[in-house]
This record gives sequence, structure tokens and C-alpha cells, in this order.
Amino acid sequence: MASTNPNISETRPVIRQLDDSAINRIAAGEVVERPASAVKELVENAIDAGARRITVEYADGGKTMIRVTDDGCGIAPDDLSLALSRHATSKIDGSDLLDIHTFGFRGEALPSLGAVGRLTITSRASGHEGAEITVDGGRMGEVRPAALNSGTIVTLRDLFFATPARLKFLRTDRAEAQAIGDVIKRLAMAEPFVRFVLRDVSGDGKGRDVFRAEAEQGDLFEALHGRLAQVLGREFAENAMPIDAMREGLHLTGFAALPTYSRGSAVAQYLFVNGRPVRDKLLTGALRGAYFDFLSRDRHPAAALFVECPPTLVDVNVHPAKSEVRFRDPGLARGLIVSALRHALAEAGHRASTTVAQATLGAMQPEQQGARVYQMDRAGMERPSPAAREAAYQAQAPGFAETAGVWGRVEGTPLPETPAPSHAAAPEVEEAAPASDYPLGTARGQVHENYIIAQTANGMVIVDQHAAHERLVYEKLKRQMSENGVAAQALLIPEIVELSANDCARLLDLADELAKLGLGIEAFGGSAIAVRETPAILGTVNARALILDVLDELAEGESSNIVQAKIEAILSRVACHGSIRSGRWMRAEEMNALLREMEATPHSGQCNHGRPTYVELKLADIERLFGRT
Repeated sequence: MASTNPNISETRPVIRQLDDSAINRIAAGEVVERPASAVKELVENAIDAGARRITVEYADGGKTMIRVTDDGCGIAPDDLSLALSRHATSKIDGSDLLDIHTFGFRGEALPSLGAVGRLTITSRASGHEGAEITVDGGRMGEVRPAALNSGTIVTLRDLFFATPARLKFLRTDRAEAQAIGDVIKRLAMAEPFVRFVLRDVSGDGKGRDVFRAEAEQGDLFEALHGRLAQVLGREFAENAMPIDAMREGLHLTGFAALPTYSRGSAVAQYLFVNGRPVRDKLLTGALRGAYFDFLSRDRHPAAALFVECPPTLVDVNVHPAKSEVRFRDPGLARGLIVSALRHALAEAGHRASTTVAQATLGAMQPEQQGARVYQMDRAGMERPSPAAREAAYQAQAPGFAETAGVWGRVEGTPLPETPAPSHAAAPEVEEAAPASDYPLGTARGQVHENYIIAQTANGMVIVDQHAAHERLVYEKLKRQMSENGVAAQALLIPEIVELSANDCARLLDLADELAKLGLGIEAFGGSAIAVRETPAILGTVNARALILDVLDELAEGESSNIVQAKIEAILSRVACHGSIRSGRWMRAEEMNALLREMEATPHSGQCNHGRPTYVELKLADIERLFGRT
């Protein structure tokens, strides 16, 4: 280093007041990080203006042009110049900064965009003529008349031309366009009754629709379900559970996917607070905590959750881009999310994701060899009569006559009398209840001593007997533990763990919760704690390492599940060793008893690692495999 302290010069620094242009460019650096940030601010303004149709167009990833058109209330000509002044807004009066009901409230977006780009606003309010104003790198032009029916059109060109250094840090056009698309999709989920259109007009300017979501109809849940199907896909909508819970002023709604519809990363987690898309560690930690017993560590749940509460219970002004929030009672918000999701997962019972069956069918697709036309499928051809079939079977080869029983069973004809086979037959399951009486059907057989084949009213089910029974035993062990508590073993010599003062205080605040899980701790003077008991089921435990693991989880969220996770991992291993093993031959009554218990046990649709315990194939899908549709 050339100087011992480069921040101190020989001459005394002079304090000076920055001009408005510099102030706006600094504010733009906080609010407008990239083109997607500009799109977010402009679309939120359109929503706050009561727009029901919003169209967003961009060119070259938003670097050269962004245009947002809406049918909102518009801006009066006399207010256009004021709208481009810093901290000028129509959304709050400044008397109460906690009672905020709109997306924007600081009045910084438009002047910030005008400071770093070329901004043009064309608007027409009801009862006024259309007007237009332009800002070029912070230099505001005159308000002039413009032709417009209603609403507002905001056009931003050459973003960051006034700050070339920021322009160098932008990513490729494709990456910036993807970020814009993500912003629009999040806002579209929050506003299902608003029509959104996103267009890429790069190149010749004709443009193409990148995303389109028509306004939904019906009540809020129906509209939200339809919008999520448009944004996240039909598969998510088909495999999502509705969430609706309320606690002490907080109302949680939305949809969460089944554990078997999990993702490899957290890209499908969308969280909203009072309609505002947020990325909040508290909320994502609560979502992960609700699923931690159903998914392995490398899988992540998919969900779109909406928390509604009085504005006084949440502070949305803790981040320049308002992407983070702070609840007055974080524990209440976390507890609501965890309990609501776990209740929905319990109500889902044995239900598994439909994508499992689709993946199975995809793996079974035959090679394409051109369409074949069978004699029985030709126009005017009828299936042969039962008598003709039986005669044909007897003429083909000895023993083929027994297959007539299949035709008889399907078409209702009496079964012919055939000699009993010389080999030992598999146990009969025909006397069981009709398949239509049970969701998972009636067992028809077992293959490879590991998979149960069951017939349902409209298809078939293939069950992994070991994975299914392992989950059943695991849920039974968990239920017994919750009823009887976790046994604790006292340490002959308590282990003393030295911590920082803050870590010690945070851990002692959770002492009662940890005691319920068999981990007994108490203060030992200064910033040390004494570990006097550990969960008996864990056996010999490195108490210091366990305490540090708990603190690591507390650093990421408001609570820790590490002790419970370790206990349930032991229960999972016990369940694995105590369940039906692969390769065991099962009797008909055993198979049906397993199916009935799966139907009655929550979470039986996936094993302890989040994998499916059964696959359901619809009859229509099976027939499609054989070209019958």
C-alpha cells in the first residue's frame, strides 16, 4: 500500500451539497440494478394505478428499450412534471409510514429512471387531455399535448447511457430478458385478475409474445389456481394442495406442491407478503422446515404462498428494492406457514404426484414404427364371437384354450371348464372387494417379490412394497414418539461448551423447546452452557458438535430443526430395518392390508426420502401405449 491510510489526505476534506442529477443517479444505483428492476418499478406503478391490462415490451434484453402500457387511471398534465421529482408520490401522505397499502410509496422510481436513461411518459387521466413529458439523463423537458385514449405509456430507452460504468456490468441480452420474464411472472401470480402480456421487440420491431396471461375469473382461489397453471404449468396446478390458514391477524393462502413433485433447486418457490413478491430468509426457511421430514436435502419443495396481514404488522421499507420484509412477530409468521403446510400434507394422505405416472409412461413408450392398422380395428370389422375364438384357440395349439377365460372375464361370457394346471398356482385374489371400492384398488399379484400390482376402478397401481411399508412404520414410530415424548439420557459428566454471548443467549432462549426433544442445556456462567442430557435414541453424541449445528441453523432462521431431524433420521433407519424387505413373497391378504393401511396413513405417497411409494397408471394411458386410442 502506498499510504498507511489512503482515506485520509493532507488537506482537510470539504463538505459539499450534491446536485439533483448526482442524487438521482445515486438513488438509481439502489433502485435500478438492471433492466428487470426498471420493469418491476414501472409495472408496480401500473398496478397501483388500478390497471387491468398491462403490456410490457423490451428490446435487446431491456438495454435499448422498455415500454410499459397500461389502462390505469393516468396522470393529469399538471402532475407530470411533479411525478418526475424525487419523493413526490400520490400513494402516501407521509403521516404514517407503516400503513402502506401500495407497491410503491417512496416516489423514487421515475426520477431515478430519468436520471440514467431517456424516459418518456405519455398519459391521459379521466377528464383531461393527453400529455407527454421527456427526461433525458436527468434533464426534464416541457409538458406537451399527446394523442392517447386513456391510461399511461412509459418508454425507457438507452438504460444506463448516463452511467456507462453500470452498463458494463449487465449480463447478456438473454440473461436480462429471462430476469424480466421472472419479474413479470411473479407479479402476474400476485394479480390474477390483471391481464399481462410480455413482448420481445428486438430486431425488426415486429415482436413476439414471450408470456401472456389472460385475466382470471371466479373467486380468489379459482383465479389463483388458474393463474398458477398459466405461469408455473399444468403439472404444478394438478399436483398442488390449496393452503388457507389464519392466525392472529396473519392470513396464509396459496398452493403448495406434493413432496413427490419436488425440484432440484429452490427455483419454484414464490413468496408474497401483502401482494408484494419477496425473497425472505424467514419465509423460505419456514417452507423448508415444513417439508424437511418429507424431502431429502438435495430436493426442494415447490410452492406459491401469499401472506396477508395489516400493514402495521410488517415493515416493507427495510430494503431499497422492497424485496425483503420484517415481521413484527417473526415466530408467528413462521409457525403459521409450517403448521398450515403440514396440515395440508396430512390431508393429502397417500396422494402422489401425477408426474410420476407420466415419467413411467414416458419410459414405456414403444419405438415409433409407423401406424399399424389391425384387422379388428378396421372399419366395418366386428370382434369374433366367443365361440369362434374358443374354436380358434383350440385349433392353434394345445393349452391356448385357457386364454378364453380372459375374454370371458372382460366381456361377461361364462368361463369354460379347463383342466387344473399341474403347477402350483398363485394365491387367488378374486374374492377381494371390487377395485372401485378403494382408491388404491385391489391387489392382483406380485412381481419380482417387490412390487404389488393392484387394479383400480379406472386403471392400475404399482406399489413398491418395501418403500411403502417403511413409510408406514416410520409414521407409526413418529406418532408413538409424539405421544410418549423423547427419552433423554443424563450425561455422567455434563459437557461444557464455550460460546459467544449472543450465541449463548439465543440457545438459552430455546432451552424449553430443546428439552422436549431430549436435549437438556443450562447456563454455566459467563457465555458457557452445560449440556446435561442428550436424546437417548441418538446413543453416544458429540454434544459440542450438536450444539454448534443447532446454532448454525439458528443463524439461517428463527428456529432449528437439527435435533428433531437427527432423531427422525434414527427413526427412519429403524423403520427401514423393521419393514417388509424386498424379495419377500406376500400373500393376497397381506398385500391388500398394506394397500388399506396406505390409504389411511398420511404421507404414505412418498418414502422417507421423498421418492414415490406407488405409481398409478390410468386405463386410457395404458391403452394409448398399445395404440388403442
